[in-house]
Amino acid sequence: MERESATTYEPKRNSEIRVFESSDEMATDLAEYISQISEISVKERGYFAIALSGGPLVSFLGKLCEAPYNKTLDWSKWYIFWSDERAVAKNHADSNYKLTKEGFLAKVPIPNGHVYSINDNATVEDAATGYEFVIRQLVKVRTIGVSESTDCPKFDLILLDMGPDGHVASLFPNHPALELNDDWVTYITDSPQPPPERITFTLPVINSASNIAIVATGNDKVKAVNLAVSDGTEGPDIPASLPARMVHPTDGKLVWFLDKAAASSLEVENGDASSSYKHHEY
Repeated sequence: MERESATTYEPKRNSEIRVFESSDEMATDLAEYISQISEISVKERGYFAIALSGGPLVSFLGKLCEAPYNKTLDWSKWYIFWSDERAVAKNHADSNYKLTKEGFLAKVPIPNGHVYSINDNATVEDAATGYEFVIRQLVKVRTIGVSESTDCPKFDLILLDMGPDGHVASLFPNHPALELNDDWVTYITDSPQPPPERITFTLPVINSASNIAIVATGNDKVKAVNLAVSDGTEGPDIPASLPARMVHPTDGKLVWFLDKAAASSLEVENGDASSSYKHHEY
């Protein structure tokens, strides 16, 4: 199937940018992307370990709940995690778990025992410690892979949504959590966006994944997208601590899923779109 609306642009090693005309086309492509990684992971490892984020990202998972994926994917091999979560009750409006359950998990037959959420009865510090412990146990039995380069968990896929400030997961610009190297999961109590208390994967865990996808849509993401994918050297216009720019897969592949609005500055800076972008086919 040829999809003229999707284009790709190669910005850096081990990374790719896909740009879409509409949200529906992005959701269709994202579903196929996830499906392919799921099938490969199950075939090679017997499991598919995927970490999700909240926000608008969940709305793009709807295509997986429809034919053909709802019948063809081996949902019994899926293991669900969250790259970040708000320290609120699971039934709270701000809960990524609640958002994901209502928008995705309730519509597909993933076993309840394969869905790993944080302990919402614990303090945010204990929730982070407990979540890391759970992940470490699953790495030991290889339900989650392990990176030979970093000894971090090697998730088959980490899906991230990028904020207008360039944050991914709950890693925010200039935050000390960006500098953590030994922890797999950490916590923050001073999120610049409410709610303030959150748990989050650290950058080494994100960068150790086999596949990373970052979704960004809307005009308010233009500047952050441009800074994140720029090949320019560090400077006043390219902050060193922009979290999305710090996503560099150690041994994996990064794919950006952008709508035309979020990618608009890339098209302008690269001049003739036809020379920098190519049609993406399946």
